[in-house]
Amino acid sequence: MVWGGISTRLRTPLYHVVGNLTGVRYQNEILQPLVVPALQAIGPRAILQDDNAPPHRSAAVINTFIRQARVNRMLWPANSPDLNPIEHMWDELCRRVQQHHPPPANLGQLLQWLQQEWNGVPRAFICNLIHSMRQRCVECLAHNGGHTRY
Repeated sequence: MVWGGISTRLRTPLYHVVGNLTGVRYQNEILQPLVVPALQAIGPRAILQDDNAPPHRSAAVINTFIRQARVNRMLWPANSPDLNPIEHMWDELCRRVQQHHPPPANLGQLLQWLQQEWNGVPRAFICNLIHSMRQRCVECLAHNGGHTRY
């Protein structure tokens, strides 16, 4: 598994998660070294959007770290359709790796190609994903949570 973050201004490096990601590991390996500096670079209006995975919702993360670090989090319903722009970024990353590389010989090679392609996704593509968020939500509501063109 890899983790990555995007915004209209920057993207984090990909982070290779080895083993099970717990709330404590999420806080220590991802939030502190990657998310907080990215949010600080974006500025005081930055908002963290995650996908409600269990590590993102652990008591250690919610009650301690998020509040202490003063991270603004987007409220996201637990059973919401997957409208998070990062999911479309993962699709694009997969397409780019498959288009530009043969099947990897090992995990190290795959991780290298993922990081290379992650860095190569045009900023305009990422901005389009993020700026389409409002319309994604409007369509989801209009379809009562059902299928949308996204």
